[in-house]
Formats: sequence, C-alpha cells, structure tokens
Amino acid sequence: MTPEDRFPGPEHPDSGPRHQPDLDVLPYGTYYEPEPAAEYAGGGYEAETYSGYGGARYLEQHWPAAGPDHGHTVHAPTGHDGHDGHQSDDPPTIELGPPLAEPGLPYHPYPAPGPGEPPGPLYVVGDVHGYLDELRAELRHQGIIDADGHWSAGRARIWFLGDFTDRGPDGIGVIDLVMQLAAEAAAAGGYCRALMGNHELLFLGAAKYGDEAVQSTAGTASFLAAWRLNGGQQSDLERLEAHHISWLSRLPAIALEDGHLLLHSDTTAYLEYGESIAEVNDAVHDLLADEGVDEWWDCFRRFTKRFAFRGDAGPMAVRELLDAYGGVRVVHGHSPIPYLTGAVHADDGMPPHVPGPYVYADDLAVAMDGGVTMEGRLLVARLPV
Repeated sequence: MTPEDRFPGPEHPDSGPRHQPDLDVLPYGTYYEPEPAAEYAGGGYEAETYSGYGGARYLEQHWPAAGPDHGHTVHAPTGHDGHDGHQSDDPPTIELGPPLAEPGLPYHPYPAPGPGEPPGPLYVVGDVHGYLDELRAELRHQGIIDADGHWSAGRARIWFLGDFTDRGPDGIGVIDLVMQLAAEAAAAGGYCRALMGNHELLFLGAAKYGDEAVQSTAGTASFLAAWRLNGGQQSDLERLEAHHISWLSRLPAIALEDGHLLLHSDTTAYLEYGESIAEVNDAVHDLLADEGVDEWWDCFRRFTKRFAFRGDAGPMAVRELLDAYGGVRVVHGHSPIPYLTGAVHADDGMPPHVPGPYVYADDLAVAMDGGVTMEGRLLVARLPV
C-alpha cells in the first residue's frame, strides 16, 4: 500500500491552471552566492540531488500509526557554485500569539494546558501561494475547519510555514483566512500561527518601496520588479490593507514547537541574524520596522537561499541550526519537494508525484512545500512526521 493510498489527497475545486514556475529569481539575473564555509567545502553542496525519492523515507515509515492525518526526473538548475541560482526564503519578525484582523487589538497567547491536560495536536502547513480553495479543502480534509470554513479543531495547534501570496489567484484571501482562524483557534483554546516567508517580505517590499531602486548583485533592481517576476498578483496588491501589513510585519522568522525547529526556508541564513530564536526574530523585526530599502533587499536576498540541507553536507547544516536554536528536527517549506528530489515533470506531462512530506538529511529535515504551484499538493501534516 502506498502512502497516497493511506493518506489520499482531498477532492478539491481547481483554482485555475498552474504555470510551470521557476524557482524564485531576482530581476536582471540571478543572485550569486558566496562560496560555502570551509567546513562545508566539498561536502556535498554541489552534489547532485537524489533522483526520485531514494535517499529519504516517506510518510509510510514516519507517520504515527494511530494518526488519521497524516520518478519523473528533471534536475533543478544550479548556480555558479553548485547552489540553486533561483532561490527563496523568509524574513520575519517577533514571536507572537495569534494575530487578529483588527489592528491595535491585543493578541491572546496560547493558554497553557490545565494540570494533567496534554497540549493539542500540532500541525504544519506548507507553502500556499494564493491557492485558497486548495487550502480550505485540505484543512477541511484534516478536520481543522468545518464545512463553513471555521475552526473546528479545538485545542489543536497549527503553524503555517509562510508564502501565502503570489503565483496563485487569491493571496489576500489566504491571509484573511489565516487571520480569521488565528482568532477562532484562540477562542477555542488552540492556536493558529504563521512564519513569514520570502514572498511575504517581497510582497511587503513591493507595497512599501515599489519601483525604488535597490543595489543588488544582479544589477539595479526594485522590489516591485522582483515581486512581479516571482508571480506577484496585481489583485493582491490592490486589496492589501493596513491591517494585513501590520499582521504580516509582526510574523516571526523561526519558532520551536515540541522539538520541531520551524523555518520557512532550507537555509542557514538565520544564523546571520542571531544566536537564539528571540535574537533572530527581533533582528528581522527591527530591520523591517526601521531600516531602509537596501537593508530590506539584503534581508530578502539572504532569505532566498535554499537547498542547504541537501547532499552529503546537508545533515551538518541542519545540526548547525539545531545546535544554535534547539530542537531535534527542522521542518521547512520554501523548496518544492519535486525540486528537492529532482522529480519535476515527466515527458508524458503528468504532474509531479508528491505522496506527502519529504523526510531527508539523515531524517533531520522535513520538507513541507508540496509544489501546489506546479500541480503537486498543498500539504498539511500532523507532527511528528
């Protein structure tokens, strides 16, 4: 029995045709990453990715037996030094409770369980990229929302790993739903929280700085140009309101839950912003609040890196993050599983095969971006995987 037989994806409405996206790109060229640190040199960053799903085990081996939740080879392009040349990541902010839709209102921290009461189950959601119908269908399939789209998971906890917007048809609708569920979950004794993805930083930068020039390693560029190049939807920009900006700009970059280090991106760039989770979130929050366009751009550039956990040196990179920030396993979005594994599209035109979360890097990393933008899957998973 295959994992997809055990955990079938939901039947959901189609949000429209999906173009075959490239990985995130910067305008007027691609970002050239510096050489890896000496301890990683020759250690596998430049190694070919695994073909198909060999080298990692899937849901069937890792999913809790009691939980009801849960090779078409085209290698991803690489940059000058073996890293992927088109990359993406997340620049966020402070640790917070569930943000509310109304600006200025206090948020309510997750209530501690009573004596002898265990915390609710923990879920994570991969990159959504504006596919609101698919998100609703998968949340409904997992029992997290009811038929009317309202929180129905009691004390359950759920983290969105970032990238709500761009490429898909309704990024603002996705943000509105997550904000709604954050308030409803808090009222039920659970919580719904989110990390900021690189596309949130890009979206905020496009709204704040527009065509203002920034100096990039790929030449003069702007946030607006990069946002459009990476699937920015004009309808989202037109519907963006002050309370969306306030909510997005407060999202954390990194979090730790039940031993799971939650990140948007598979990069070690977080280490450049602090030695603890609080330092990283405060540093990015301060940058977004006070710094100028070039500092924003540099943050976006750093958090567009990817694939640090792949190859022979991948486990070492994961352990560096775990040693700094705690936890026993990293859970991330950002890099679509079909790109991580090298299985993108077959010659017969079939969509990529994504049975579920991808466990790799000596079982130290779990990838959650199911490639919804390329007709893969929008993944919602219960941890531990």
